[in-house]
Amino acid sequence: MLCYWIVSVISMNWFINSGIVDTKTGLLGDRGKMWLKWWEKISGDGWKIHHYYQYFGSKRVPKAWWRKLLITWVLGWTIVSLWIFCYMRLQATEKRKETLASMCDERARMLQDQFNVSMNHIQAMSIMISTFHHGKNPSAIDQRTFARYTERTAFERPITSGVAYAVRVLHSEREQFEKQQGWTIKRMDTLEQNPVHEDDYAPEALEPSPIQEEYAPVIFAQDTISHVVSLDMLSGKEDRENVLRARESGKGVLTAPLRLVKTNRLGVILTFAVYKADLPSNVTLNERIQATDGYLGGVFDIESLVEKLLQQLASKQTIIVNVYDTTNDLHPISMYGSNVSDDGLQHVSTLNFGDPFRKHEMHCRFKQRPPWHWLAITTSIGILVIALLVGYIFHATVNRIAKVEDDCHKMMELKKRAEAADVAKSQFLATVSHEIRTPMNGVLGMLDMLMDTDLDVTQQDYVRTAQASGKALVSLINEVLDQAKIEAGRLELEAVRFDLRAILDDILSLFSGKSQEKGVELAVYISDRVPEMLIGDPGRFRQIITNLMGNSIKFTEKGHIFVTVHLVEEVIGSIGFEMESPSKNTLSGFPVADRRCSWEGFKTLSGEGSTCPLSLSSSDLINLIVSVEDTGVGIPLEAQSCIFTPFMQVGPSISRTHGGTGIGLSISKCLVGLMNGEIGFVSIPKGMMALVVDPRPVRAKVSRYHIQRLGIHVEVVSDFNQVLSSINSGKTVTNMVLVEQEIWDKDSVISAHFINNLEKVDCGMPPKLFLLSSSISPSRTRAATSSDHTPPIVMKPLRASMLAASLQRAMGVGGKGKPRTGEISGLSVCNLLLGRKILIVDDNNVNLKVAAGALKKYGADVVCADSGKKAISLLQPPHHFDACFMDIQMPEMDGFEATRTIREVECSINNLIQSGEVSVEAYDNISKWHVPILAMTADVIQATHEKSIRCGMDGYVSKPFEAQQLYREVSRHFQSA
Repeated sequence: MLCYWIVSVISMNWFINSGIVDTKTGLLGDRGKMWLKWWEKISGDGWKIHHYYQYFGSKRVPKAWWRKLLITWVLGWTIVSLWIFCYMRLQATEKRKETLASMCDERARMLQDQFNVSMNHIQAMSIMISTFHHGKNPSAIDQRTFARYTERTAFERPITSGVAYAVRVLHSEREQFEKQQGWTIKRMDTLEQNPVHEDDYAPEALEPSPIQEEYAPVIFAQDTISHVVSLDMLSGKEDRENVLRARESGKGVLTAPLRLVKTNRLGVILTFAVYKADLPSNVTLNERIQATDGYLGGVFDIESLVEKLLQQLASKQTIIVNVYDTTNDLHPISMYGSNVSDDGLQHVSTLNFGDPFRKHEMHCRFKQRPPWHWLAITTSIGILVIALLVGYIFHATVNRIAKVEDDCHKMMELKKRAEAADVAKSQFLATVSHEIRTPMNGVLGMLDMLMDTDLDVTQQDYVRTAQASGKALVSLINEVLDQAKIEAGRLELEAVRFDLRAILDDILSLFSGKSQEKGVELAVYISDRVPEMLIGDPGRFRQIITNLMGNSIKFTEKGHIFVTVHLVEEVIGSIGFEMESPSKNTLSGFPVADRRCSWEGFKTLSGEGSTCPLSLSSSDLINLIVSVEDTGVGIPLEAQSCIFTPFMQVGPSISRTHGGTGIGLSISKCLVGLMNGEIGFVSIPKGMMALVVDPRPVRAKVSRYHIQRLGIHVEVVSDFNQVLSSINSGKTVTNMVLVEQEIWDKDSVISAHFINNLEKVDCGMPPKLFLLSSSISPSRTRAATSSDHTPPIVMKPLRASMLAASLQRAMGVGGKGKPRTGEISGLSVCNLLLGRKILIVDDNNVNLKVAAGALKKYGADVVCADSGKKAISLLQPPHHFDACFMDIQMPEMDGFEATRTIREVECSINNLIQSGEVSVEAYDNISKWHVPILAMTADVIQATHEKSIRCGMDGYVSKPFEAQQLYREVSRHFQSA
């Protein structure tokens, strides 16, 4: 029990701290909430848990905590990126240091090695001189021998400029020595004090060495430094110190950097003492001095020697080298290189030339500043950018999660509201339908009773009209209620016995009157295999067939409407055996669409690879296929995808022309779906067909292009015989034939014969005949107007608007021309409308009468047009209209399109007048045409007003009309004009 209690406590705390308990989303579900209540009871601290959860469940704490975490994340990674940059920069600097140290040590080592080689060779030469000069009598070495030997062995001393030997001469021996050598001992200190240029050097001009205890005149010298012969090395300060140190130490010693005689270049001298014999290891200083015979020195031109050394290295240009004598740490002496100080990266390598008294160093630095550490910069910035992106992703994710949670809560609230609104809607519809049906029942009942009384013919007509209106209203209410029930999922089907044939007879009786008025043949065929009595919902079945046949009656003007009912098994068995096209073998002979195309999408008929597509659960189940076939105008291709959408119709003028709400097919589809059935359709929209007679392909192609712009299907033939053959074939219905004037004028007899044959064609209405002409003479004009056999002429060049107007006039579709100007009312002179000619365009005769009457009261001359196309033809400049009232919603061409066309025509004519292509006199001396056009519609929303302004209208008048409003709008534009 104790263990269980501890686990429960840990689990409970984990649930709360982790945020799993959520009263909004309910992650624990109902059982979790019950467990939470039980926990609160047994723990006794339920109020603490609730408060703790509310604290963590609020939105302020997580947002503030996340903001701090985000800031910490950004600052932390910024510091990390800076650290990475510093670390990588330090690594690059260390690598650069290592490279510099390696290069500097390499140069120091090479210089030191070559110096040691030269020093060893000079020391060997000192032994040779001791042996062959002082050990032989007479000496085996003279100046010429020494010069030749040193010259030939110069390659063994690559960094020496020359070698010289100075003999030790006591003062007592000076006179004899000078006589023996043939020259006097010269002093060197004057050269040190007053250096001379190489060209100005003259040994004869030097002063003799002053009297001193001993001398060290140079007797042998390499040719490169032969100018030092006869110079007393002990008379110079640096040389004296160097000589004395060499004989005292017995080792090679170096001078401080000094200017060499004659060359005046900076160099050092390496000196070895030459002794009479091998000295013991414990020799004293005096014994060493007394045993000294002379001094062998090697001259090193440091500047040229170091330069030669660096020339041997490929990386000479990479670093700068300086060589210093650092014997005096406070005042180092530069032996090579510039003295420019550099605070950048530098490395010092120690040089050991064998003289412990002298200290030398090589200082190296890079010639160029270190480049930007792009790798460190890009790496640190890249890491920072990645960190910021990760932070942003987390931030966006958290915000998105919070937003999704909020949206989820909102959606739940909206769902509840929608469900409540749906319930309210259903209740409202039920209440309203009840309230409407109750008085309608009384009205229809009284009308039925009134029909039983003695009424005259006129009264009976009134009562029948009232009954039809009442029934139409009840039918509309029923359709709306059915749609609402279907959307709410509350429509249920009955299962009662009914006679299918009797129901279809009743429906046939319902539409027989309308079909007889239109001359449309109406028929029903039910297969004998369909049982007499069926079980289902007869009311909904009647509703489906009534909706389908009602649509067929609306849109069928000639031909037939044919309803067939078969078993599905019959249709499946006969699909493969219908060889003849059903478009020919029809009830009325008019072509229809192939009904089999509407069955292609049916799952019941698809088979899906099985021999019997029906999986009947009972042998009593009957599957019927009902087909409603008509020869109507068809459904346009662009409207076929939304034919079953509620409240959707093919076009805005459909309800205006044929009526209806657009929910009949939607209800039918839902009812068929509730019956576990399927519904589909196939429709071939009917369009106009034209034949162009022209033997020239290019010209025929141009004509076809302009005619096709009007939505007319065009075929091209080359002669009259092909026209008659195409029409007599019966494959398509030809509405018009357009013949080139060249073919027509070729043979008048053939043309007249063609007209007679065209009128005798047995295809219903014969096609209209037109001539396409580029020019027409006055004689041809008279012939065209006087002869009954000359067809209407369409002038070229062809244009869509001109071609449409010509075809409409010839086929009786267009207007009747301009009405004559009416008589002007005798109103007051101050009346602004007096004498104004105004065009009113509306497809509703009632609206035309109201608007015309209102304007005529103010003295306006009103002309009415019932379509946008008539308005375009009437407002073709030049005209005499002062204003135009244009309805927006009209069939064929709405007010927006008509206004745009009028403005385009006006703009084109204005441009022609301004460019001088046409004269202003031809257009009533008006240089700029713009007739004020005011929109008229019952749609008063702002979007419609803005659209009317965009398309070129000048004002807006709403329906229902008021005379004052019409007068005010027109007068405002007249004033502004």
